[in-house]
Amino acid sequence: MPVPVVAIVGRPNVGKSSLLNALARERIAIVDPRAGITRDRVSAIVAHRERYLEFVDTGGVGLVDADHLEAHVEQQIRVAIERADAIVFVVDVEAGLTPLDRLVADRLRPTGKPVVLVANKVDDPRHEADTAAFHRLGFGDPLPVSALHARGRAELLERILAVLPAAPTEPPAEPIMKLAIVGKRNAGKSTLVNALAGEERMIVSEIPGTTRDAVDVRFERDGQVFVAIDTAGVRKKARMTDIDFYSYTRALRSIQRADVVLLLIDAEVPVAEADLKLAAAILEEYKPVVVTITKWDLAAERATPEQYQTYLTQAAPALRYAPVICISARTGLNVDEAIRTALRLHAQARTRVPTADLNAALRAILTQRTPSARRGTRPVKIYYATQIATAPPTLVFFCNEPDLIGENYRRYLENRLHEHLPFREVPLRLWFRRHRPRAVE
Repeated sequence: MPVPVVAIVGRPNVGKSSLLNALARERIAIVDPRAGITRDRVSAIVAHRERYLEFVDTGGVGLVDADHLEAHVEQQIRVAIERADAIVFVVDVEAGLTPLDRLVADRLRPTGKPVVLVANKVDDPRHEADTAAFHRLGFGDPLPVSALHARGRAELLERILAVLPAAPTEPPAEPIMKLAIVGKRNAGKSTLVNALAGEERMIVSEIPGTTRDAVDVRFERDGQVFVAIDTAGVRKKARMTDIDFYSYTRALRSIQRADVVLLLIDAEVPVAEADLKLAAAILEEYKPVVVTITKWDLAAERATPEQYQTYLTQAAPALRYAPVICISARTGLNVDEAIRTALRLHAQARTRVPTADLNAALRAILTQRTPSARRGTRPVKIYYATQIATAPPTLVFFCNEPDLIGENYRRYLENRLHEHLPFREVPLRLWFRRHRPRAVE
């Protein structure tokens, strides 16, 4: 049984995103007092009384967008309403009944879908009487809620379940892999997400900064469920606005919760500070990464993939172990190959190597080069190693003087382990622990 979809609809700045966050009990959507922050459809699965619902936040009906994206936002709202099984119509008690509220009501009435009218911003129970004005909209008694304080959450969920024919008791299928899609502005992230979803799930525009939220989009390949996390484009720190900062913070959180990251780099422009900044964030989280060169249909005449990879190795040496895929989301070139590569990395990151194989590799590496001793210290000896975790593969090396192992040898060891073990394309986390062999009695 599919999960019922509930669209959250209303004019700008009535608290739709705050309501989604309150229902999900998580900061899914960016909340800001300025109108028009939400543009794309932002969704979350919510469980209540062992029933599951998918809530979809939308942009404000009647939005006047500073970047002239009104038509795109309107299209996203239209699709959300068409696909919804029920609609939560949000109004603002503080502002009272407005002509735009009436316009939204007129738009929802012909759909014939169940509508739950929610009067938001009733932060004080004394203001419940102010909800009476919204009876004129013709959707019954408005439910007073405070999204800011999560007041009325349970009552709203009960009212929604009452108007829906059924909701499944089993949660949606867990995705086999979560893909964070990150990159600087205009790198083609939303275009790629739309290509994966097979629909215009995200607004695509030449205007930088179109995407603001981190948006989870479920899609299927060969009967398997995936989640692609579209993120806002990263820009130089000196140019960040507060909205850019919120978006960047969500992009970092998306990296943290992803299984694999697709780092999108625009083939038409040089590797920039923002690309390196994101690469550093990915490496800091030890996440497998596919370096995904976008817009290759426009750049293929100027370079071969091999030439670009050579350039990339020089521009971003920290990503030397990561596979590189040249794609065009617009034409579909290598999009499926990028997913297959991500699946390969996903499997590598979850590989566990037998202790005997790990130590055989370690002995071969130590035969070639041992840790250098600092002047005045005794030689550093690594006795053995063991793997203690996966995703990321975490290896512990037991030695006599772990504090004397320098960064150069750590990098050398990691590079050689990539060659000897089935972790060729994923980051390794190396820990060094003190171990003193027992004296022979």
